[in-house]
Amino acid sequence: MTQTIALIAGPYLIVTAIGFLVSRGFYERMVLGNAKADPVLLNLSGAVHFVVGMVILVNHWQWNGLGAILVSLLGVAAVAKGASLIAVPELTLKTPKTVGPTLTMSALGFALWGAALLWVAIAT
Repeated sequence: MTQTIALIAGPYLIVTAIGFLVSRGFYERMVLGNAKADPVLLNLSGAVHFVVGMVILVNHWQWNGLGAILVSLLGVAAVAKGASLIAVPELTLKTPKTVGPTLTMSALGFALWGAALLWVAIAT
């Protein structure tokens, strides 16, 4: 299961990192426009994050090795993001905006996590 989830999530994280860099203006506008986000879309985004994270955790609550930890942490992160978007959307919208150098660092983080997951999927 670790390899399967890593093979799905790894490319997604890498493509997202590429998107942050290639379509930087779009993502900055999207993040800055979140203060006026449609409440229904915000709640749906939270639901998607929460459900994806729970699917990962229900099928993969493993902490025995780097690959398993990376996959389980991905599930935890998705559940936390989804729960915050659903339970405290106003507070979530007040978090620091991912623009400028922060967007670059986010891209780097997504790329590294995605590459690590691909390594888990292919090398193990």
